[in-house]
Amino acid sequence: MKNFEFKNPTKIIFGKDTIPKLTKQLPTEAKIMMLYGGGSIKRNGVYEQVKSALEGFEVIEFGGIPANPEYDILMDALKIIKEEKVTFLLAVGGGSVIDGVKFLSAAALYEGDEPWDILAKSIRTYKGMPFGTVLTLPATGSEMNSGSVITRHSLKEKRTMGGPGLFPQFSILDPQVVHSIPKRQLANGIVDAYTHVLEQYMTYPAGAFLQDRIAEGILQTLIEIAPRIIADPTDYEAASNFMWSCTMALNGLIQLGVPTDWAVHMMGHELTALYGIDHARTLAIIAPSHYRYNLEAKKEKLAQYGERVWNISEGTIEEKAKAAIVKTEEFLHSLDIKTTLKEYTEDYEGTAETIAQRFVDRGWKGLGEHRTLAPEDVEKIVKMSY
Repeated sequence: MKNFEFKNPTKIIFGKDTIPKLTKQLPTEAKIMMLYGGGSIKRNGVYEQVKSALEGFEVIEFGGIPANPEYDILMDALKIIKEEKVTFLLAVGGGSVIDGVKFLSAAALYEGDEPWDILAKSIRTYKGMPFGTVLTLPATGSEMNSGSVITRHSLKEKRTMGGPGLFPQFSILDPQVVHSIPKRQLANGIVDAYTHVLEQYMTYPAGAFLQDRIAEGILQTLIEIAPRIIADPTDYEAASNFMWSCTMALNGLIQLGVPTDWAVHMMGHELTALYGIDHARTLAIIAPSHYRYNLEAKKEKLAQYGERVWNISEGTIEEKAKAAIVKTEEFLHSLDIKTTLKEYTEDYEGTAETIAQRFVDRGWKGLGEHRTLAPEDVEKIVKMSY
């Protein structure tokens, strides 16, 4: 196991009817900007609960943050934050809203001229404007980590950012919100969390036995509850395990002392930027090809995954590894998630070359746990995903 340091300061408030507890989490003199997405919170009762909890506070609302939070829209919010001297941000939504608020937290205190530089130049944030979250869509784990992904449509770019100053002060997780989530979004959330685990687990053995077992436990839980939550989002037991699995998948715990990959995400982000494909579905497009292309480097963990998660007991290490990839594809298909690019767009020719060139232009010399995947490898993996 590798050396590590770990600190996660986010307070989690989990369970039924916990949104009213928001009141006591906020600074008493705060001037709050409440941010949300397309308005689903006004249809599922969350908006009323949050507004009730905010009674007595000075609150400015900003709605309309889209999936894949858009830089230009966030800049409109940033202007209001500065003009109105907002002191606390409240994200009410899923990962896109929370990611958008993280960008605003960083940009509100950023001293440079161009906030896009935070993303384009990978400037880490050590102190941001304080914020909290009320989670409405389990998927990204953004409610308990310090990372964010922002899209800029005018540039067809999707960039990551982060830093220790971007942990939420608190996150309220009421699994009852799951009952109103459409099946497509539920499936996306399951795949997003599942792939988050794989990115931290599917590398090479590092002697981190506990981290492996926790990762495998999250994967097994997602597999177990997936058909239940898709069939009946009001199943509170399934909903609560779904929500907590998504949080645990990316709160930093399972990446301690182990190598991590994240190449699937880096390639997937490009597909979203180019075609607007749902984030989770881009991961489903790339992951099987990525694991097949890197079979030799990943075969020990792939075989372990096959044995422990899918109960594959026969065959050589290579055969178990290959069977595990097939099982993963079958799981994705069971959620009605397609796993090739041509199933999402007819305009896919040249995509691999475009993505590889983007990595060259950015100076990215190596992806993956060994940092050895060059742009030419990326081109081959994306072509395998057609």
